[in-house]
Amino acid sequence: MVPVRVVMERFHQVGRPSPDTGIEPRSWERFVLALGLESTVWLRHAVDPAPAGQCHPNPMPGFEIIGQEERAEVEQVLQSGVFMRYGFDGARKGRWPSLELETALSERLGAKCAHVCSSGTGAVFTALAACGVGAGDEVIVPPFTFVADVEAVLWLGAVPVFAEIDETLCLDPKSVAEKITDKTRAVLVVHMCGAMARVDQLAELCSQKGVVLVEDTAQAVGATLNGKALGTFGKAGCYSFDFVKTITCGEGGAVVTDDEALHEQMQAFTDHGHDHKGRDRGADLHPIIGLNFRLSELHAAVGLAQLKKLDRILEIQRRHKQFLKEGLQGLRGLTFRHLPDSAGDSATFLSFFLPTEAVARRKAQALGAAGVDGCFYWYDNNWHYHRRWDHFKNLTSPAALAVQRGGWLSDLKSLSVPQSDAIMGRTLCMLIKLSWTESDMKQRLERMRSVLSCG
Repeated sequence: MVPVRVVMERFHQVGRPSPDTGIEPRSWERFVLALGLESTVWLRHAVDPAPAGQCHPNPMPGFEIIGQEERAEVEQVLQSGVFMRYGFDGARKGRWPSLELETALSERLGAKCAHVCSSGTGAVFTALAACGVGAGDEVIVPPFTFVADVEAVLWLGAVPVFAEIDETLCLDPKSVAEKITDKTRAVLVVHMCGAMARVDQLAELCSQKGVVLVEDTAQAVGATLNGKALGTFGKAGCYSFDFVKTITCGEGGAVVTDDEALHEQMQAFTDHGHDHKGRDRGADLHPIIGLNFRLSELHAAVGLAQLKKLDRILEIQRRHKQFLKEGLQGLRGLTFRHLPDSAGDSATFLSFFLPTEAVARRKAQALGAAGVDGCFYWYDNNWHYHRRWDHFKNLTSPAALAVQRGGWLSDLKSLSVPQSDAIMGRTLCMLIKLSWTESDMKQRLERMRSVLSCG
């Protein structure tokens, strides 16, 4: 085996690398070897601990494992000289990385069709557009999500309608049912922080109401509900493979569906409306207006290697989360996020509730001060919770939006989700790192128990 080399980069807010990683090399070697990698590995720690009590802008674990497997895939693309997924058949030497990634994804997730695109944002935009969401339609969304979901709805000319979340930290089916009107075209459910919404109930509700269900599974790739992959319950399921997701293409995303006609629509939409019917790209017809959300073959090559590591990554995350969760059981005033299927949790985060907002704020500060990094208080987060979304509430954009010109939505200033606020105000979420050693976890648990058991 080639000696393992691990590089960890930490960045200050000004973007300069910190010279002190604070990590013992032998610990990192054990981690890398545990992943079964057979080559030099570059491990980038993309998340610097945030100041005490503050949320780092980066929501996922922050570890991306790049080894010989990724380099070998990329090298084949470099040798061919073909970086675009369409055309140039003769120069490819039989390799079609984007198509190969789509095939592997559909098999791994149990979907009939998969289509890769340039980002998770592009995936949501594509899924909604292909499902017929457009000007004046209403789309039910959660107030706890990533801003991209609301951006996609608004840029499509549709109206975001906010329903409450429940203690799954995802859409509450009862609240969704109350929000459905004759203008509702879709429900966009987001599987936040690695685990599932009550998506089976939402799928049944949408079927009864004749409403499209689209799943944003950007933070929960590999998670399941009763053995069925998240992202496969609705009409379409979206994934993100950016640099800080469980697996990465560097930048990338995908949409899966069991509807072959919808799949054809998505392929065209992400490539300027091309129908891709023949081998001559210049002769393609354009049955619809589209955009460019294509994924490059270089990005797809990285994704191919990463997808093969998913099961091992999930195994480590689940083991680490179980250790910490069991160690926190029984602490007074602490309860855990509701998981409809704990076995299907991807274990990206350990989410728990404290008695009040005041206690949660105080404990978030105390955990940071005690050296327990990565415990996020989403209630004050700029990217993921509605309270700081002034640009949405004021509909601030480079030009007038269709919802304004159409008179469907003047602003979102009156947004009120008291049930969600009551939940998120008491919630802390701790990311689960792959790199922790047994000693790291024991120390973390000891510090957490010390902070959380105090009054």
